[in-house]
Amino acid sequence: MRYRHLGKTGLLVSEIGLGAEWLQGRSADEVKAVVDLAADCGINIVDCWMSEPNVRSNLGAAISGRRADWIIQGHLGSTWQDGQYVRSRDMEKVREAFDDLLVRMQTDHIDLGMIHYVDEAADYRSVMEGEFIAYARSLKKAGVIRHLGMSTHNPAVAKMAAQSGEIEVILFSINPAFDLLPATEDVNTYFAETYDESLGGIAPEREELYRLCEQCGVALTVMKGFGGGRLFSPKTSPFGVALTPVQCIHYALTRPAVASIMAGCGTSEELKAAVAYETASEEERDYATVLAGAPHHAYFGQCTYCGHCAPCPSGIDVAMVHKLYDLAVMQEGVPESVRDHYRTLSASAEDCIACGSCEERCPFGVHVVERMEKAKDLFSGIR
Repeated sequence: MRYRHLGKTGLLVSEIGLGAEWLQGRSADEVKAVVDLAADCGINIVDCWMSEPNVRSNLGAAISGRRADWIIQGHLGSTWQDGQYVRSRDMEKVREAFDDLLVRMQTDHIDLGMIHYVDEAADYRSVMEGEFIAYARSLKKAGVIRHLGMSTHNPAVAKMAAQSGEIEVILFSINPAFDLLPATEDVNTYFAETYDESLGGIAPEREELYRLCEQCGVALTVMKGFGGGRLFSPKTSPFGVALTPVQCIHYALTRPAVASIMAGCGTSEELKAAVAYETASEEERDYATVLAGAPHHAYFGQCTYCGHCAPCPSGIDVAMVHKLYDLAVMQEGVPESVRDHYRTLSASAEDCIACGSCEERCPFGVHVVERMEKAKDLFSGIR
């Protein structure tokens, strides 16, 4: 495992980290198996944005006795209310959720305290000028948070954070689909001072962000590096071609200022596929040649199962319904495993009231209500 400086924090992090989102719903033994393997592979950073209580407890138990070996990236503002994840700016809820994180993770401090999911400029200003940042500063002063960070999908907000002089780490969504215009075979041209129009390149606002973070010593940790797994199949990839986990990881790690990619892994097999990057050949890492011949380059309206559509007034885990729908339509028939998982949902597409609140919160413009109708039709009669 190779390690990188985490901006100016003084920390060294494994270039592949553990994104724990897909450990939600796993048993304590399953979580421990993944965490043990990650540690054996040299991974030393884990992101836990999820507010669901069981996954926090399982992660805490898995790292118990070796807390000092782990850099925990935990979140402020990710709360659990009435059995659902809710991003909140209600300070009573924020404090309660953060205290819960400490208890369940069996720790007295969080290495990277991330202000959770700030995608709008108005929200950024509200957070950074009010009670929320005062609370975060008090935690940092007390040593409960060692370094202050922020998570966002919006490069404009990330730019403000990088220029704040206070935010040290930004958790940002990076993958070829989010970043690229028509690709080039030469990775180095992505960082050229000027671009030949025929080559395309990174969207200017994102390129500017990466360079700014590099200049300011603000570290980037990466979320959505695999596009929710959508990049692994030509049927679901927005490019019309499949990429491998190794290629996606290489893409993320070649962006300026990136210190670590939080690889979302729910099983030991998925983790092994990610850490295979460390021994991969240059040919295996080469995403540019694949993308240069790809028939499509646009990315919008695709669900990456991030969960920001929650809370649903009907109690639907919208992201999970979408994931199961996507898994089902990738095959000729609905697999029995997908059917079984859908049956166990406490609320499903059939319970959708088409209120549209999920669409308002979606950072990627997904037509959620339309997709819920499709899921309802596909899974009709299963529950």
